[in-house]
Amino acid sequence: MSHAEQRTEGAGPFTTRVTWRLTGDGEAVWESRLARRRGVIAVRAPGSEARHRARADAVALRRLRRLNAVAATAFVVGGAFFAAGAGVAQFGSADATRLATIYFAGGLFFNTGGYASLLQVINAPRHVVGGRELVTRRWRWWSYEPMRLDWLSVFLLFTGTLVFGVNLLDSFLQGLNVHQVNRLIWVPDVVGCVLFLASGHLALVEVCHGRPRLLPRSLGWWIVAVNQLGSVLFMVSALAAYTRLSTGSPVNIDIANWGTLTGALCFSVGGVLQFFERP
Repeated sequence: MSHAEQRTEGAGPFTTRVTWRLTGDGEAVWESRLARRRGVIAVRAPGSEARHRARADAVALRRLRRLNAVAATAFVVGGAFFAAGAGVAQFGSADATRLATIYFAGGLFFNTGGYASLLQVINAPRHVVGGRELVTRRWRWWSYEPMRLDWLSVFLLFTGTLVFGVNLLDSFLQGLNVHQVNRLIWVPDVVGCVLFLASGHLALVEVCHGRPRLLPRSLGWWIVAVNQLGSVLFMVSALAAYTRLSTGSPVNIDIANWGTLTGALCFSVGGVLQFFERP
């Protein structure tokens, strides 16, 4: 069956959806998130109004299910650890080392979730010209594909989790002065939040195929939107945690704790939703 490329959608140099017109008025539609999350591509046969989903092979589907389960579990558990740490900080009486340990455990789960998400992008089945099938490639642990919007979004997410790791490790240091606290703990925190926000924006662009908008019937949109809300709350928390040079105390410790707690719960909710976005 012959074909001709009909339309591409996305933002700037990034393509997130391609529609091919098939001979006889048929149609094939590839969407980046749908292909890498569910391993499917939409095809409408000539003379038919209904679309069916052509699936990737069994190898690709098993990969996607396993990686999705790992990433979703990691974000649910990591978010729970961060929420618990913020709750202890706000209402409990744990010392600084114990509190740092709770946050660090959560950070390890976020690292795992970020890398599993990157592996999901790297090893997602790829479309061929004409879009009527998805092709499974050999397993890879790493790739460099900055012109893919999904890769760039998830790479920034994973990098953000690593930067948060620096912040969390430095939290174990004792006897820091105000300048050291801001430089070693606060700055990595803010940088990690910026990376999370950038990642979330690109994810919204991907799922919306351009300018971010409301898509309440899309599970992928809800996952991205909830996670982006979590990133915004993390940024609010980080800004409130800045230590004033004049007083040696945070700008507003209550806002910092509540921002972390609610932001972490958003990531846990996003992880729960992600369990349902699978092949």
